[in-house]
Parts: sequence; structure tokens; C-alpha cells
Amino acid sequence: MIKMSQAAALAVLVSTGLFLAGLSGGTALADSEPSAVTVERSRPQITVVGEGSISATPDIMRLDTGVEVRRPTAGAAFTDARTAAAALTRALLATGIAAEDLRTDELTLSPEYKEYPTISGYRATQGVEAVVRDIDDADDVVDAAAAVGEAVRFDGVTFEVSDNHAPLRLAREAAFEDARSRATQYAELASRGLGRVMEISEQSVTPPTPVRGFAGIADKASISPGRRNVSVSVRVVYELE
Repeated sequence: MIKMSQAAALAVLVSTGLFLAGLSGGTALADSEPSAVTVERSRPQITVVGEGSISATPDIMRLDTGVEVRRPTAGAAFTDARTAAAALTRALLATGIAAEDLRTDELTLSPEYKEYPTISGYRATQGVEAVVRDIDDADDVVDAAAAVGEAVRFDGVTFEVSDNHAPLRLAREAAFEDARSRATQYAELASRGLGRVMEISEQSVTPPTPVRGFAGIADKASISPGRRNVSVSVRVVYELE
């Protein structure tokens, strides 16, 4: 037989009383209510990819030119190349090209061999890149460079669009409208209404890339920049009603 002290017996009575009070509504446990969980069913969605393309006309030409000379000695080759390059620079500046739009992009001096290791002479080059900011002046610039002399070399031209922002904005608008048109058609085919836009993400952007080479004949000019396409692809998620 287990005997209990008076203190332990008193503790049991107190604990029992508190438990009974809880059952009779004496504590907050009896006042609590079950939690309500609401699950909202999401509406169906449709995902489409729209594409937009805008044609832009390049307004800048980069002319890759320079000089090349061959001489019996390295000193003579280098000196004559530098002299020819200076004459080419003066001719380009005379056409109205700003000094900051001229850049030296190559400077070489190398031996040439008749039969290795016998050196037959030396070749020196100096390249000059000229930025022509008015396409209408392109032919005059090329003619001025060619008139410098037989040392002049042409390595081609690159056409660029100076400001891509305007055509890119138009291409994005066209891509978004294309996405909406596709989504509307699919919604109609599914006998649903087209709801709000849930998500937009730009997939790809193709700005007008530089085009190399001399580009055909346009009117009386021998150099034409042609036109370049600016393309944008956008992914749009719509809610279906």
C-alpha cells in the first residue's frame, strides 16, 4: 500500500481541480474554435510567345582603311608607313570627319622572306578606322582616302544604327500585340474569355547588328547601308475567364 504525504495529496487535489475547471469552461481552452482553411481554386492560364520585328536604316558607317608599304629595310618601311598614314589622316579630316572619330587600330612591322631565313624586305602597316556619321558623305570619304596613293588599303565598311532605343521600343510593342492576338485566338477556340496578364518575360532581343562589306549601288552612290531588322520575342501568361 502506497502512502502519500499531506503535501503530495494536496497537490493532487489542486491539479484535479484545475483539470475539472478546464472541462467546465473555466479556462480559454473551452472557448477556442476550430480553424477554418479556405483554398482558392486558381483559374486556368494560357502561355503564348509573341514576336515583333521593325526595320531600321543604319545612319553610321565605319570605314576600315589604312596603309601598307614594303621596303628593303625595317626603318624605311616603318617611316614610309607612318608618313602615308599621316597623309591618310589629313585626307579624312578634310572631308569633315572629327578627330575623335579617327582611331588607329593596327600598327605592324614584320620581315618578309624570300627563302627562310633570308630576309627579302620588310612590311609595315598602319590601320585607321574612320566613323562617318553622315551616310551621304560616305562616297566622298572613300574617294578622299583612295586619292592618298598606292599605299592605301581598304578592309571594308560596317554599317550601324546609332540609336537602338526607338526601334527596340516599337519592336517590343509589336511583340506584345502579337502575343495578345495569339492568346485571344486560343481563348476563343477554347470558348473562354481572355483575362488579365499574369506574367511577362522578354525572351530574346536582336538589335540591328553591324553589317560588313560594301553594299551595292543605290542611285548615284556606290555605297548603300541597306536596312536592318530589330527583333524582340516576349512570353506572356494570361488568365482565362
